[in-house]
Amino acid sequence: MSINRKPRRPDVTTVELVGGPERLELELHDYDDGWPAVYLTHRHRIEATLALISVDIEHIGSTSVPGLAAKPIIDIVVGVEDITAEEDYLEPLLAAGYDLRVREPGHRLVRTPDRDVHVHLYERDDPAVEEYLLLRDHLRADAEDRALYEATKRKLLNRRWDDMNDYADAKTDVISAIKARARAARAV
Repeated sequence: MSINRKPRRPDVTTVELVGGPERLELELHDYDDGWPAVYLTHRHRIEATLALISVDIEHIGSTSVPGLAAKPIIDIVVGVEDITAEEDYLEPLLAAGYDLRVREPGHRLVRTPDRDVHVHLYERDDPAVEEYLLLRDHLRADAEDRALYEATKRKLLNRRWDDMNDYADAKTDVISAIKARARAARAV
């Protein structure tokens, strides 16, 4: 624990899925050169909204990887100092027009009302942030793994998904293998 860090409050201990499970209409789009601009628009909106606190903001997910087909949902990760200090970040983001979707231990998710931008909030030193960046950076650099990941997503299109979380879980083995190769490549 850092000396400058505020005392932590207990975090939530359960998963709250606001609105319950949602049926997923899965449709991959070819990479869109406009996705980075959408990210930047929301990055600036988040920076302005959270100007009173220190945050780290990154574009993650498939829309952050040039050339990769993706669901047209911009994923953003925001690192905050203390995930339990929701008054510092959650209340301002809700006031700025984002909707709360998930509150779970160590993680909050807000999204636009149109559900086309998902903002994942973690403490900045949470290993999940590094995992997102590891996958993103490797897929940007490795055409073979990028093609494998896209082929996996296309294969999963043939199934019916009653919840986006189920779709995400179905990709876990491939993502784990890609991240293992990414770690090995970093070690060289």
